[in-house]
Amino acid sequence: MFVGHYGVSFAARRVGGTVPLWVWFIAVQWMDVVWSVLVLLGIEKLRIVPGFTEANSLDLYYMPYTHGLPGSIVISFVLGAIVALLTSGRRVTTFFLVAAASFSHWILDLIVHVPDLPLYDNSGKVGFGLWRHVVWSLPLELIVLGLGAWFYSRGVRFVGARGRYVFWGFVAFASVTQMYANFGPPPSSPTAMGITALMLYAVLAGLAAWVEWFATVSRDLTPARTRSH
Repeated sequence: MFVGHYGVSFAARRVGGTVPLWVWFIAVQWMDVVWSVLVLLGIEKLRIVPGFTEANSLDLYYMPYTHGLPGSIVISFVLGAIVALLTSGRRVTTFFLVAAASFSHWILDLIVHVPDLPLYDNSGKVGFGLWRHVVWSLPLELIVLGLGAWFYSRGVRFVGARGRYVFWGFVAFASVTQMYANFGPPPSSPTAMGITALMLYAVLAGLAAWVEWFATVSRDLTPARTRSH
């Protein structure tokens, strides 16, 4: 899954207090951020196999550290701890929310991946395989993204119509990137895939930061009853 993960980002932002949207954008892709780095280092591996599934050409045959169940839990807790230490206020809540947002990546991947998610080491691989049928996986991505964006939009005040248009334009842009990922040319190599993924995650997180700053009146979404007075 790709942009569907960002639906979780939007929803988490609304319940996550003062942790900004761009942090949630990184959190939900944290496993893939670390995966991209490990691919570039030659530690985790993939093959580019055109037509491997209808949704993409990635044969993700070795990724036990980032997408294995134990490893995914560990790196989710690590990110939760980092964000909690760097933020003020409800650090325990922040820790668990960020860790949960990060681990949601594994749960959503379970739905779309072919069996390549290891339950331990590089064995016991699971995956429901929705990527085999892009007619189902693409709508799922867009629905999850759209629901999360709608939930977020219900909890913020936009800077008039301009802010609302900017926000939904950003959501539309993310949707277009998903379509390109499904129907565009495959990456030329695992290295190209790793570099492209890191660049795309950085760009989308940066755009999320800009959109939230430009389009909304307040970046503090902490419910009033929980704020200190």
